Amino acid sequence: MSRIMVAAVAFALSAGVALAAEVGGVKLGDKATVGGQELVLNGAGIRTKLMFKVYVGSLYVPAKASSAAAVYAKAPRRVQLDMLRDVSADQMLEALVDGIKDGNPPADVAAVKPQSDQLASILKGIGQLKEGNVLTFDFVDGATRVALNGAEKGSIAGEAFNKALLNAWLGDKPVQADLKKAMLGG
Repeated sequence: MSRIMVAAVAFALSAGVALAAEVGGVKLGDKATVGGQELVLNGAGIRTKLMFKVYVGSLYVPAKASSAAAVYAKAPRRVQLDMLRDVSADQMLEALVDGIKDGNPPADVAAVKPQSDQLASILKGIGQLKEGNVLTFDFVDGATRVALNGAEKGSIAGEAFNKALLNAWLGDKPVQADLKKAMLGG
């Protein structure tokens, strides 16, 4: 009888791990390589706006982390957005700029304004994001590298900018509380 219970618990745990790599119909890799270092999937969730599913946001880090401070303590790191619907460059830019403004103190927002302007330029160069596109923000070698479907589109220097950007999802006032919790493995 106890063997059956152990087997059932083991199956339930392994099923939970397998399901953790699929969110909103998007299959996420358990690992990603950034800057030559293997990262692990920390967590992922669905970003919704006005009841529409916009993207699956996932966080990859060197070692599992349950707080924003632990995420910021080590690099490299990746935030990955798997698009669940078409979004214009202006819509994505507005969402990210609002997230930076809402997720950070005004002085920090002002300090990264030049980098935020660089992000605006990169996103406008990308244009419309289509359902199925994958937008990544990798922090490696002191810069945030923005890529679309694996092709680098630009790089923004500075750890302060990366932290301000990540605060949109992981800060004290994230764009969506349940998404923050999911990205932090909750």
